[in-house]
Amino acid sequence: MSNGAERMRRELMIRVVRDFTAGKLEETIDRIPLSIRPKHSQSSRCCIYHDRAVLKYRLMALLGFASENETDETRSLKSYLQETVAKKEKVKEPPLSVCSAGCSGCPDSRYNVTTNCRGCFARPCVFNCPKGAITVENQHSKIDYTKCIKCGKCEQVCPFNAIIKTTVPCEDACPVGAIRKNADGVAEIDFDRCTFCGKCFNKCPFSAIMERSQLIQILQAIKEGKKVVAMVAPSALMQFPGTVEQLFSAIHKAGFSDVMEVALGAEMTTEHEAAEFAEKMIAKQPIMTTSCCTAYVELVKKHVPEFLDKVSTTPSPMRYAGRIVREKHPDAITVFIGPCIAKRLEAMDAEEIDFVMTFEELGALLAGMNIDIMGQEKWQIERPANATARNYAKSCGVTEAVLREMQEKNPEFSKIGFKLDNKFINGIDKKTAKLLKLYAMGKMPGNFLEVMSCTGGCVGGPCSLIK
Repeated sequence: MSNGAERMRRELMIRVVRDFTAGKLEETIDRIPLSIRPKHSQSSRCCIYHDRAVLKYRLMALLGFASENETDETRSLKSYLQETVAKKEKVKEPPLSVCSAGCSGCPDSRYNVTTNCRGCFARPCVFNCPKGAITVENQHSKIDYTKCIKCGKCEQVCPFNAIIKTTVPCEDACPVGAIRKNADGVAEIDFDRCTFCGKCFNKCPFSAIMERSQLIQILQAIKEGKKVVAMVAPSALMQFPGTVEQLFSAIHKAGFSDVMEVALGAEMTTEHEAAEFAEKMIAKQPIMTTSCCTAYVELVKKHVPEFLDKVSTTPSPMRYAGRIVREKHPDAITVFIGPCIAKRLEAMDAEEIDFVMTFEELGALLAGMNIDIMGQEKWQIERPANATARNYAKSCGVTEAVLREMQEKNPEFSKIGFKLDNKFINGIDKKTAKLLKLYAMGKMPGNFLEVMSCTGGCVGGPCSLIK
């Protein structure tokens, strides 16, 4: 489902790509906010000057900068662009940023009595409140917020649906409580708690949570004639028109020297993870979980560290794909393309990966260069030998691949009476995050657990074009 925040984000990406490709971005970048919000135009906020400030911060994020770290308000976007173009080292800073000027400072989450309240005789809200926080004044229910514990029972029992819950979308979406309002009432991310799942990025209706892009560095490497290889995640199959072969040709036309499927790396992950599972079951370890979802692994590291030894140590398909590229093109710059923000974090410590590009950015890249996917010839793809490798993009796809590998490579398990008990967590939220603690305590069944941060798997990633 599209919305205005997404459209603005993508429009800025397309403008940046178009002007960079035309060699005129240095001339135009400082005028982009003015061209989008010219004098006397209708503003989205209090005035066009506020809109322009927010647009400037969004462009800073597109250039790879966090607006909250910048203190010089007079600095031009052109100077940020020049710094980004000159930057050669890998980015090693948190991939998310909060635009304070864009944040609405939403009121705290709580239950509110609306004008639908009829002051009914039954008064179930009063009698079912465990803390006596609701009274009726002038035939209208009233909540005492000093007593309210936000249990929601009043909302559940009201026959007129007169009690509603208002939320802070970013806080409500975060499964680990990593985002809160600071003393100024503006959203702030605690990176010591953040798993970079991107749920706040997706849910903020003001698009105040921004991703720090590496797009300019990738475009600059292509412009300099370097060998840049794109590694495309399996979830791309559901995101773009045409065939995957046409998509790869379009990516090559955009300037990438070579294009490969990350599903080839997924085959290697499957092989090693199946062997690791077999080894751990022989050693009588009670359970092993998958490791390909970076946001999940970060959650365990930061919030359920006692469960970390149960997480597979097998590298992700992205890293194995990077190794394949390094063997084929030792001097290449590797670019992983997928729907995930957390992969930017994983790439920081992965020597096989130089940059990460999202599907949103790839879509903007092709649009900015006027490349029509449907009009491309088919790329000769090196396909994975096992079709299950492409299913990594979907929930339970990893389980399917690993279990099939187990059956083919470890038939001795059936002889010794080994009983497989596979489970899955399809999307991490506040409830399933608590569920992981129960798994860590050994209070949940299963010996093979697949965990995906995004509902539906990678196909539901925060930077997907189709959600």
